Amino acid sequence: MPLLSGPLCPRCGQPQPSGMACPDCARSSSPISSIRSVFRFEGIIRTAIHDLKYHNVRAIAPTLAGYLVSVVPSNLGACDLILSVPLHPARYKHRGYNQAALLAGELGRILGIPVSSVSLERTREGSTQVRTRSLEERRRNVTDTFACTDIFIAGKRVMLVDDVCTTGATLESCAAALKSAGALDICGLTVAREV
Repeated sequence: MPLLSGPLCPRCGQPQPSGMACPDCARSSSPISSIRSVFRFEGIIRTAIHDLKYHNVRAIAPTLAGYLVSVVPSNLGACDLILSVPLHPARYKHRGYNQAALLAGELGRILGIPVSSVSLERTREGSTQVRTRSLEERRRNVTDTFACTDIFIAGKRVMLVDDVCTTGATLESCAAALKSAGALDICGLTVAREV
């Protein structure tokens, strides 16, 4: 299994030999406090995530969510709510399910933390992040793409779950919407990370 091992940038979770903030994180602020991933996005994990995401192999979600527990922040007691990165309604209709919501639901069940699938919505579709090339292009692709629809999110500490983190742009865009609605802190968890 291609585990993502440290030392890591404390914010974005990319491998960073010093264990200190990577150059990108050191230069900019972010609405998300940390992103952690279990695996590198390669080999058997890439295949498993593609099967979950594109081939309707939903039965793998509990196993993948079980791995997520290993990267849950140590200040777990401070987390009030687990959210998933939402799909655009058109993509959800085509696929029939949201793989991130399946992972979030399983993680919430394991940890005993409430899960919401309606607090965050995708307001525009945009291109899939797989088809974008640069970090800036990915950030532009998801800017103002998400909205928080939960008036009770203010003051809450949120765990945001997705299947894969490529650059962190999607998680950051979700976190910006949550921060605008008054969320206190947002950490991101993904099964895998591009490195």
